[in-house]
Amino acid sequence: MRRRASDFRRPVRRRLSCWIWALLLLSLIAGLVLFAVQHNYHDEDHVEQPVLEIHPRNVVHESRNITDEILSARSYARQLAEQMALAKAYVVIAKEHNNLHLAWELSSKIRSCQFLLSKAAMREEPISLDEAEPIIKSLAALIFKAQDAHYDIATTMITLKNFIQSLEDRANAATVQSTVFGQLVAESLPKNLQCIDIKLTADWLQSKSIQELAKDRRNSTRLVDNNLFHFCIFSDNVLAVSVVINSTISNAEHPKQLVFHVVTNGVKYGAMQAWFLSNDFRGATIEVKNIEDFSWLNASYSPVVKQLQDTDSRKFYFEGSHDSNFEPKFHNPKYISLLNHLRFYIPEIYPQLEKVVFLDDDVVVQKDLTPLFSLDLHGNVNGAVETCLEAFHRYYKYLNFSNPLISTKVDPQACGWAFGMNVFDLIAWRKANVTTRYHYWQEQNTDKSLWKLGTLPPGLLAFYGLTEPLDRRWHVLGLGYDLNIDNRLIETAAVIHFNGNMKPWLKLSIGRYRPLWEQYVNRTHRYLQDCATS
Repeated sequence: MRRRASDFRRPVRRRLSCWIWALLLLSLIAGLVLFAVQHNYHDEDHVEQPVLEIHPRNVVHESRNITDEILSARSYARQLAEQMALAKAYVVIAKEHNNLHLAWELSSKIRSCQFLLSKAAMREEPISLDEAEPIIKSLAALIFKAQDAHYDIATTMITLKNFIQSLEDRANAATVQSTVFGQLVAESLPKNLQCIDIKLTADWLQSKSIQELAKDRRNSTRLVDNNLFHFCIFSDNVLAVSVVINSTISNAEHPKQLVFHVVTNGVKYGAMQAWFLSNDFRGATIEVKNIEDFSWLNASYSPVVKQLQDTDSRKFYFEGSHDSNFEPKFHNPKYISLLNHLRFYIPEIYPQLEKVVFLDDDVVVQKDLTPLFSLDLHGNVNGAVETCLEAFHRYYKYLNFSNPLISTKVDPQACGWAFGMNVFDLIAWRKANVTTRYHYWQEQNTDKSLWKLGTLPPGLLAFYGLTEPLDRRWHVLGLGYDLNIDNRLIETAAVIHFNGNMKPWLKLSIGRYRPLWEQYVNRTHRYLQDCATS
């Protein structure tokens, strides 16, 4: 039978096989399930917080720190922070390529992002989708625009590297500047203390009775009586010395047995005399001497005097050094003050004394110190608290052990100790010729190759092998720089030391420790009241 032409044939009905229908049905079901899960997830995002507010027992997101939010991988705060970091990088690159409009747009969005993060930190709640979505989208668009501006990876890396180097240079400069400013504040005398010094000096010059009283006390037998307890302080700060003496007397069982030997310079001599002769110190004896009267302490006898009078040394201290690696603290003019070096000449200053306790002017005494005089130093000259429990107080941290003069005579791991509260056996001192040892090391260090500056390094050398370690509770250091000293350590200390730049009489002092010093300031003195309001 002849077949019909193709135009007249009926179209063939093709049926889909069963497995295709099954596959389509499964895909449809899977799509519905995914849609339901996704819809439920978004609903949770939008209604989670209101529901939690209605049912506080089911709280999941309590007040949350913004740092925790940023660390959370799924938080909007994390996404905003990452976008902001990338946008900041493109701001730098856009400016480098003079695309200021793009840089302005990115900066504007960065500010919006910072404002939102700040707002979230203040309210201590997570950032919601409604808050984050507009900023995320706009920042993403701008970042894509920046990437589309042909800022390739190589360009980005070079630009950012240069920018980071620039920031590091600025940070280093700011650190040095901050150190210098802090040092200047530490070196300067506050206005109220200058006022007190001027008024006291005027009293000394105008009052003949005070001068006569000073002459009468100068020859007191108590000054050389070795049955009494002798303390020496070398300073030009009247109020600081007053606090040291007040605190020592206040905590002594027998104040009348105490004798204080103060040495100051010619400028402050009158003020010191007027202060200590016009105040009551519960029967304790106080002697004030002028360092300019020590005619024996001259350049021919003392190498340190010769060095301090050197023109180059004075120029270094007062004009500074061009060496950028030299620490700013070493430009402190206190290093050129002979008062700072008098501690090495105590036997010469007080030839009739046998034992003294040396105190710095930035210490506060909290317990009776007279038991120090009965301590057995086992033939040693210096009784001091060792500081090697702290990381930086070993000998190798202070001295140049690349020099054979040091390395062949001194153990680099030897334990350092503290100046500020020291018991000196002057009989053993004279026998060991400690001052001669000090002169020897000063002569070897004329070029500052053994140590930089200060009195502790030559002290470590002069008293090497002659130091008796004391119980740490006798002397606690760090109140002039360390904010985290244990309160229990401070409470049990016999002497607390405000070593560092943050002296208690300065505004930059550490507020936590300042009351420990202020409680021994004589607030009733008329000059303290007048100068505090002037």
